[in-house]
Amino acid sequence: MGISLELAQQAIHAAHQKALDMGVKMNIAVVDAGANLTAFIRMDDAWLGSLDISIRKAKTARYFDMPTGDLGKASQPGGSLYNIEHSNGGLITFPGGIPILDASGRVIGAIGVSGSTVEDDHAVAEAGVRAVENQ
Repeated sequence: MGISLELAQQAIHAAHQKALDMGVKMNIAVVDAGANLTAFIRMDDAWLGSLDISIRKAKTARYFDMPTGDLGKASQPGGSLYNIEHSNGGLITFPGGIPILDASGRVIGAIGVSGSTVEDDHAVAEAGVRAVENQ
């Protein structure tokens, strides 16, 4: 079984709080183990273009069970996964997507965040993961 709606909402809430603390406006998405959208918020005045990016970051993190920034490193020119971002209907290979694990280490979903710098996106995503990891 993938992430429950309750846990997905907890992750969204924690990520939202982190974004508020940082003063950034984010789109935050959580997908389940099947990469299906489970929970989503768009903060007031967050970029519309980041809506799709946040969802794709979450899906990308789940498709490959790794942070999107790590996938991005492997997909640079000359890398073993060069051009992978063109697969699966379009992937996002820069930071802001992170898998969510249960207490046994099994991937139960992923979070994706977009709306600021990739460093900010990743920090907000990490806050969401920390709120529900190992449950």
